[in-house]
Amino acid sequence: MHLIDAVHGVMGASAVVGTTIAHAVGYAYALKLQQKNSVVVSFFGDGATDEGVFYESLNFAVLKKLPVIFVCENNSYAIHTHQLRRQSNPNIYERARVFGMPAERIEDDVLRIYERVSAAVQALRISEPGPFFFECMTYRWKEHVGPNDDFHLGYRTREEAEPWFKNDQVKRLAEVIDARQRGRIEQEVETEIQAAFAFAEGSPFPDGAELFTDVFMEAD
Repeated sequence: MHLIDAVHGVMGASAVVGTTIAHAVGYAYALKLQQKNSVVVSFFGDGATDEGVFYESLNFAVLKKLPVIFVCENNSYAIHTHQLRRQSNPNIYERARVFGMPAERIEDDVLRIYERVSAAVQALRISEPGPFFFECMTYRWKEHVGPNDDFHLGYRTREEAEPWFKNDQVKRLAEVIDARQRGRIEQEVETEIQAAFAFAEGSPFPDGAELFTDVFMEAD
């Protein structure tokens, strides 16, 4: 989540997910002013749509016709609180449409997401006015943070999750890829993961002074 790679256009993310929506809109505005043929994509969950900055950002993006695609990954939960306990109507994409942008909901279908978002990107690249909005329905398999199950906490049930497990989109893609090609991909991914673990475990801990790097500015 806390990632930034400006060279490749990843402009930063934060645990306060709603704040990054405005950052994406600002970046899209800068690209438009610079007349660059680039498209910005902002990813956030249904919890971020509880924040006022979500609505302010959508309004500004439509007002300025910005080249930005909003992707709401709706897994129905903000940590442990279901959407219907936070919002009286689970109609996020319809709320986005009210601002005057194309908006649609896509159920648990990775190929449909690819098709529709690709079309939006192409439209923006030929200078069709933006923005676009997609509410992509999904589900969190594990606990909010970590690799474990959390059904024992009582805020959701395994029975609720089972349909999502059965409709696993990763397995769906695996079934349409040639077995030999899939084997190569899986081996490459596993090698990359193992290399990342080895690098992390073999790296020395930073010096204590690193805690103060970029925190204070020396007075002149």
